[in-house]
Amino acid sequence: METVVVIAEMTPAYWDEVLQIYQEGIETGLATFETLAPSVEKWDQGHLPFARLVALSDDAVRGWAALAAVSARRAYAGVAEVSVYVGDGWRGQGIGRLLLERLIAESEKNAIWTLQAGIFPENESSITLHQRCGFRAVGVRRRIAQLNGVWRDTILLERRSDMVGAP
Repeated sequence: METVVVIAEMTPAYWDEVLQIYQEGIETGLATFETLAPSVEKWDQGHLPFARLVALSDDAVRGWAALAAVSARRAYAGVAEVSVYVGDGWRGQGIGRLLLERLIAESEKNAIWTLQAGIFPENESSITLHQRCGFRAVGVRRRIAQLNGVWRDTILLERRSDMVGAP
């Protein structure tokens, strides 16, 4: 029997599962420079109020996606950073793609013209996912920050909307 996955709006009822999946991503060492999942309040403050999504299967959160502003400056109001996390045991099943495709659609409904993602080069599956969804690599940020005392690179990917912003 095929697993049914539904993309839904993230509500406070899902916070614990969202933060648990975030912590699982942190523990891979491939997802973020963070070392601990933040409090709900800090997470909420760091993400835009729209396009907060969860992937549900059997009434449980299997992944989530959200957007964060890249700058408080008005000129960058249409530029957002993408976060997509899929729970351990659910990766490689198309959940990330479902989330990212819906996140793109929601971003365009909310006047976002550029999405960007900073991904560790070792996270090949995430890079491939983003490229399949229209992102392109625009550069490498060499030794941009440290994770557990080790300098790490990120690949900067971006996706320009065909529907919002400059033609």
